[in-house]
This record gives sequence, C-alpha cells and structure tokens, in this order.
Amino acid sequence: MSTEAGSAENGLLKMKELAEASGVSAGTIKHYLREGLLPDPVKTSRNMAYYPPEFVERIRLIKQLQEERFMPLKHIKAVLDEDPDHARALVELEDRILERALAGEQARVSAAELRKRYEVPQEVLDRLAKLEVLTPNSRGYGPRDVEIVEAIGRFRAAGFGEDIGFTVYDAVRYKRALEELVKEEVEVLVDRLAGEMDADRAVELVQSGAEPLNALIAALHQKLLIAELRRQRDARG
Repeated sequence: MSTEAGSAENGLLKMKELAEASGVSAGTIKHYLREGLLPDPVKTSRNMAYYPPEFVERIRLIKQLQEERFMPLKHIKAVLDEDPDHARALVELEDRILERALAGEQARVSAAELRKRYEVPQEVLDRLAKLEVLTPNSRGYGPRDVEIVEAIGRFRAAGFGEDIGFTVYDAVRYKRALEELVKEEVEVLVDRLAGEMDADRAVELVQSGAEPLNALIAALHQKLLIAELRRQRDARG
C-alpha cells in the first residue's frame, strides 16, 4: 500500500480537502501554519503533507476569533496554546448570549410613534442616530433605543433642555464612559463563565444579573456624584 493511500485511510486530509472542509482558503491555512497556529502536518515527502481531521474545527475557530472577535493572530495562538477547549466554550457562550439578546430586539417602534409617545423632535432622534446613541434600522427603533429616548424625554420634561445648555451630545459622554466598562465587563464575565457551566445556564445567570447590575451602577453613580460635589466644594474652601 502506498503512503498516500495509507494517509487517506487514516482520515488524513490533503491541503485541498482541508480547505474545502474548513471553508478557509489554502493560502490562509498556510499562513496559520507559518504563524504556529496549527501543529505540524504529517509529511510523507518533501512536497507532500497530510493534515489530521481535527485541523478543520481548529481552523474554523481561528477564523471565527479573527473575524468576529477581531483578535490578532498572536493573541489567538496564546489562547489556543493555553486551553483550546476554553476558547471553544468562550465562543459558544458569546454566541448564545448574543443570540438571546438579539431575540429581544426584534420588536420595533416607528419614528412617528416614538415622537408621539415621548414628544421628542425628529431632529433629536436623527442626531442621536448620527452619534450612534440610537441604532434604528429600516423597521424602526429597538427596545433599548426606546428606553434611551424615554429617558431623554424625561430629562427634557424635568427641565434639562437646550435653553440651559443640555443637548443630545451629553448622552455621548455616558456612552463613551460605558464603552470601556462594558468591554472589560464582557471579557471578564465570559472568561469566567465559559466552560464552567452549561451555556444555557450561563446565559440565564447573565440575564438574572442585569437588574441588580443596573441598581449597582445607579447607586455607585449617586455615591460618586455626592463625593465629587463635596470634593469640589472643599477645593474651593
């Protein structure tokens, strides 16, 4: 029996077969090999190499981490070298959390309904969308968008209007501050839960923590606000 036939019987794949099975081009796979992201193939001659079938899932995972998580290859290599199973669990958990979150975003409210409901001018909605505080699509505004508009409407009704200097741009300050917090929160949360429990149970845990987290943030905000007012008063002393 030839070496080539023996490799085929053992389930090993040629580069062309590996590319087809993984959905990733041969050129990209060769790049992963050069970067050390894949173990050495089984070489049968100087110009012929075969690849274990486990490479298929590993290549898909690398591509997913690269394209969907925007992770650089050096970081991906470190993650896979340390614990590839944890990396797979992390991807699965992120996907399940996102899937559940997006399911709740299906309901949409039109701009006309939003203006009527909260007495917010269209120009305000347009500016908020331009600043990416709101993210409407062709079907309207999602539930979180509606909550943001409701909050802004309540601010305006309470007297926080443009006549005393409050504009939609004030919302951007909070957005920017929260972006870094949320980025760190997601990294820590997913890393701690991935592989430690069933993905569905982890998603339920994340959802059950949303309300107390909002309460914690609100209480901390109030506490820090009072502390900063005191600090500034004492500084003027």
